[in-house]
Amino acid sequence: MSMAIPYTAEARPDTGLTNVKIGIWLFLASEVMLFGGLFASYIILRVGDPNWPHGAEFGLSVPIAFVNTLVLIVSSYTMVMAWTSLLRDKLSRFRLYQGMTVLCGLTFLGIKTFEYNEKFHHGHFPSEHNFLAIYFTLTGLHGLHVLGGALYNAYLLGPGSKMLKTSRQQFINRVECSGLFWHFVDLVWIFLFPVLYLL
Repeated sequence: MSMAIPYTAEARPDTGLTNVKIGIWLFLASEVMLFGGLFASYIILRVGDPNWPHGAEFGLSVPIAFVNTLVLIVSSYTMVMAWTSLLRDKLSRFRLYQGMTVLCGLTFLGIKTFEYNEKFHHGHFPSEHNFLAIYFTLTGLHGLHVLGGALYNAYLLGPGSKMLKTSRQQFINRVECSGLFWHFVDLVWIFLFPVLYLL
């Protein structure tokens, strides 16, 4: 005897949200606390050091980071377009936009890997200075989030899309919640870019 889990496709009557959407909002709240704690650490370190260096002293490139910012902004747009294409039953457009989202995520990671290699090549490691320690911690953790989001979006594009045949609305809900996570990751970078590269 199989029992279906309720409220995976339809909204709960008490909250007006599906279980997956409640879950993703709770998860994102914990992520806000995680990154909030790291940003607070950065502020304490910076305020406590009157000789806090600028990122350029360690070879941080504003143009490269700006390109990465544009890549993530484009990926947010393509993520929204993938979800809305699903809502309109335009599966080929969903696949196109979802693929572009994954490609943007991988492009971001490729650029970040190039940037890391440049730092290591010039001998800039986390142990050198508190700035580099917090830089690698924040950008490294963010990069792991981008990787996780790109892999999950690739799964939804590939094997996960089989759910469209069995539970269309549940699959649309999953894509929407994946989009919420992706937008959060993009928003974190919008804060990281000026804090680490410009200030």
